[in-house]
Amino acid sequence: MVYGKALLRLLQVAVFLAWASSTAASAQGQPSLAPMLERVLPSVVSINVQASAGADSALEEDGASDPTQTTGSGVIIDAGQGFVLTSYHVVANATKITIRLFNADTYDGELVGSDPQTDLAVVRIRASGLTAMALGDSGALHVGDYVVAIGNPFGLGETATLGIVGALGRGGFGLEGYEDFIQTDASMNPGNSGGALVNLDGELVGINTAIMGPSDTNVGVGFSIPVNIAGGVVKQLVTYGEVRRGQLGVAVQDNDRDFERALAIRTSTGALVGEVVPGSPASRAGVQVADVIVGIDGAPVHTAREFRTKVASYPPGATVTVSVFRREGKFDLRATLAAESEPPPAPLPLTMEGDGLLSLVTLQVLDQASDAYGKVEGALVKSMSDRSRASIAGLEAGDVIVSVDRKPAKSPQAVVDLTRRAKDLLLLGIYRDGHTRFIVIR
Repeated sequence: MVYGKALLRLLQVAVFLAWASSTAASAQGQPSLAPMLERVLPSVVSINVQASAGADSALEEDGASDPTQTTGSGVIIDAGQGFVLTSYHVVANATKITIRLFNADTYDGELVGSDPQTDLAVVRIRASGLTAMALGDSGALHVGDYVVAIGNPFGLGETATLGIVGALGRGGFGLEGYEDFIQTDASMNPGNSGGALVNLDGELVGINTAIMGPSDTNVGVGFSIPVNIAGGVVKQLVTYGEVRRGQLGVAVQDNDRDFERALAIRTSTGALVGEVVPGSPASRAGVQVADVIVGIDGAPVHTAREFRTKVASYPPGATVTVSVFRREGKFDLRATLAAESEPPPAPLPLTMEGDGLLSLVTLQVLDQASDAYGKVEGALVKSMSDRSRASIAGLEAGDVIVSVDRKPAKSPQAVVDLTRRAKDLLLLGIYRDGHTRFIVIR
């Protein structure tokens, strides 16, 4: 045991020395990030905004007592053009933007474009002698990598804090429309929004956007937008002043092991297709309901959120390869993305008790009282017992059952008839909140 502890300590020291050897030493000969920070700090700016009422804030922003004043941070990404990348919520509803450089010079900022869906914006200043930050590759990050957050917390000016990457691909917080955050424990506070997250080489890997915790309190959980996502957004903001996103024309949900078994496919990850919009790029490419999308242009897709983010990174008119699994195997389909998806079609609808795996569920004719009337054909779930298998699996009153084991079910009678054939597993297609998804009842 003593030998084991000694070996562990030796490994820890070796890791630290390896890291230290990749950094320069301070005047006292100790490992230091000072040389790297001396290079990158001039690329980080402080932003002061006068805003009309209604400005939003994801990072519990913004260190200013006047509700029409916000402070934040930004990163110079193009020295020649004077482009500064920051958070949308820092400059939202801005009537005046003031940029303060590292050398304390101040300039008026002009909003070039913004994208609320990713919480990113580009501001331009008319200045010479600027220093742009080198862009890194956020796709090369690993959990445990050291990173440094640089920004303007509480309006104090450029401040650097050290931490590690705690997680990758974080999302589902409802902060932005497309969430694929880098999580870090590098300290972030109000005013850090729009600032830089850099690796130990001084390369930009993320734009700091949010913290999790009580108001104005850092608890070591901060989030940054990966630079690989920001890069595509910036190109469109500079060109169009907005982001024009391509659409494939499908509704998706996360795949899992139950769906893998029910659909007889060879993957438990990916984005399960619950709906294909007629006439959409997906429909023309041959994507089918119950396909599982596992890749876009060779990049893997593990979740529905990852799929939406990847597709949204392409502009309308882009042609992409969509890799799907279905019962017959894996297929690569080519689709040209559209600017908008078209709304799904169709009408029609009775009342009866469910049977078998749908016991304790009351089904009803789909009538005009339902938001789904005229949009889909199926059986409305009127009510159910909390003890029913359907309730435990996630079926809800108000759902419309549109398919049973991938067979269309246009009425309560059709649902009951198809359900009777199921033994220990039932795959339901349900329409909820304007989209079709699947649930498995066991």
